[in-house]
Amino acid sequence: MTEMLWTSDELEQATRGTLHGPAFEIADLVIDSRKVTPGCLFVALPGERVDGHDYVGSALEAGAAAALVSRIPAGLGADAPLLEVKDVLGGLRDIAAAARKRCKATVLAVTGSVGKTGTKDSLAAALAAFGSVHSSAGNLNNHIGAPLSLARLPKDTEYAVFELGMNHLGEISELTRLVRPHLTIITNVEETHIGHFRDVEQIAEAKSEIFEGLEKDRGLAVLNRDNAHFYFCAERAEAVGAKIVSFGRSEDADVRLIGAECGPDGSNIVVRVEGRQLVYRIDGIGLHWAFNSVGVLACMHALGLDLQTAARAIREVSAKAGRGRQEEIALGETGLLLIDESYNASPASVTAALEVLAMTKPKDSGRRIAVLGDMLELGDRSEFLHLDLLAKVCGAADLVFTVGPMMDRLARNLPPILLGGSGNSAAEVADMVTEQLEDGDVVLVKGSLGMGMAPIVAAIRALPETRLSMPRNAAYGG
Repeated sequence: MTEMLWTSDELEQATRGTLHGPAFEIADLVIDSRKVTPGCLFVALPGERVDGHDYVGSALEAGAAAALVSRIPAGLGADAPLLEVKDVLGGLRDIAAAARKRCKATVLAVTGSVGKTGTKDSLAAALAAFGSVHSSAGNLNNHIGAPLSLARLPKDTEYAVFELGMNHLGEISELTRLVRPHLTIITNVEETHIGHFRDVEQIAEAKSEIFEGLEKDRGLAVLNRDNAHFYFCAERAEAVGAKIVSFGRSEDADVRLIGAECGPDGSNIVVRVEGRQLVYRIDGIGLHWAFNSVGVLACMHALGLDLQTAARAIREVSAKAGRGRQEEIALGETGLLLIDESYNASPASVTAALEVLAMTKPKDSGRRIAVLGDMLELGDRSEFLHLDLLAKVCGAADLVFTVGPMMDRLARNLPPILLGGSGNSAAEVADMVTEQLEDGDVVLVKGSLGMGMAPIVAAIRALPETRLSMPRNAAYGG
């Protein structure tokens, strides 16, 4: 039986709303009617294209215990269980604030230009070795996702981890004041979303807003000592009286990365903390996973928790679909290896993905193939940042496909022997990619969310069935 999260009386009090219909209890909150589960509260958010109020009836029919609304939708019975508030998003935030107030958990908040979700997942795994944990699902980190994650916080949880994201000034400020973390970590500050900012220092300013939610003079700030904006972020943390714990390769780091041996099946890592050396292994592939694990241990160190126990607990955390997950595709005798990085892209994350591609050895006569979509939200720096990847792409890939006008600029500067094809859309390039893939190849798919790279991933996954249904000469181009 699913544990009860909120009663209707508690929700009515938290939101100062009006209850219609019978009293109820809920076990979860959802904002998508397609994801309704029995006993959940359907939050009927209005949107630019759809209004959640139009789906209240179907949500209740699917098993929702009630709906949070700002008006009574037409066609519902008089006894429909509804909680009416002035503003649905405001009501969700009120529930989130009430969840934070009633829970005595140690709360951690994660932000950074790259590595937020992997760090959040690793923190949750590490903390689970010491007590009950609640964390943001997926990458629910914006003005809707963060309150939703907080509203789902069970009152008896001992540790909670929330991911906070932004692409404009002021966004993290609002979220961190809602979450009120005891510990914050900024994984790094890079040129992600630079198109919305004056310069990278303004991105550091936006990330440093996370300290505004810390309890004054009692908070913990975990910072990347190797990042160019360490001192800027440290000054902002010190302004609220936070204790700073740093991590990185720097000799001045509190949790120092001494060495990392990264291979296609994980990483062996050595860190030094207060004169003691710790050796551990993680399944996450790539130096970026190794480095982020050091940040996780810095958080554990800041909280006074045992690092050896934490290191064992994070071993099996690895990339999720769209964020670097590696999948074997049963093609021919040898098969393909798909590195699915299709969810998003920035200069730093593309560089990290290319490093993983370069270290991954194809089978037999296979090749390393990169399928790269445009990196969005880079503003005036876009052309430079795309072309700046040229040497890294040439060093990592034997064949390159590109999607979008910015990556096309890069493609036109590649040695002709490396270019497999270019197009304006993922759907256009998908056939080019699948037609040229061969037994033993390793293929990386990476691009910004707005480029919609998922069809390429889907086409690669479907290759075994697609080629079985084709004549052999058609399948292999001869």
